[in-house]
Amino acid sequence: MVVFNSLLSIAVVSVLGALAVPHVGTNLTTRAGTPSSEGIHDGFFYSWWTDGGATATYTNEPKGQFSVTWEYGSEGNLLGGKGWTPGSHTRVMFYTGTYQPSGNSYLAVWGWTRDPVIEYYIIENFGSYHPSSGMIKKGTVTTDGSVYDMGVYFRPSGEPSATQFYSIRRNKRTTGTVDLGAHFRAWEAAGMRLGASHDFQILVCEGYFSSGSCNMTVSEGGSTDTAATTPEANRDSLDSIPAANLEGLAR
Repeated sequence: MVVFNSLLSIAVVSVLGALAVPHVGTNLTTRAGTPSSEGIHDGFFYSWWTDGGATATYTNEPKGQFSVTWEYGSEGNLLGGKGWTPGSHTRVMFYTGTYQPSGNSYLAVWGWTRDPVIEYYIIENFGSYHPSSGMIKKGTVTTDGSVYDMGVYFRPSGEPSATQFYSIRRNKRTTGTVDLGAHFRAWEAAGMRLGASHDFQILVCEGYFSSGSCNMTVSEGGSTDTAATTPEANRDSLDSIPAANLEGLAR
């Protein structure tokens, strides 16, 4: 996952997958598109970031709706969407829309916690690159009509990014309800402990050296399922990580 200096309050944010793709190159050509920004639009928090290497457009539509398009063959990274700040341990999110990636891309719930700094993804759909590549698998959680594979990814020593938690849906979809609390409880049972407080919590479309489009609408509410977890034997491996390793990443 590529790291950038964010406009967000955490200051260090990474894009597209810690589970990231092989290195493609760093000499990017700056292209036209929507400049990076964040704020409140029509009652929802939004965040849009691009490294300038892709020809990409982000548009805030009414209420919880947003759209993202990025050109075929574009270089670079991009990420954008809408949701809430701060996030919540108990939020139930509903989303619906269209998502058409070509190449490496995610449709996901994305958020951060503090104390310690943890970045997390609940991936509902993805493109050609499978997000589980390279992560430490921590079992599964069954909720909202599908099995999700849980895992954690640690950045290599010396790279400025947070520990990342993942739930990856096996049955891809573009409409549905996400019970965030079910994932958070399953992560806790597997030894994956989020921070004490939430920063933002949004639905995003991401792209990495790819092309595609999405038009999504997010809202609160919806039916939820009781989650069942099957954490694996290595669930306690997170407990041994010194807190000092995560300090200094935020702000």
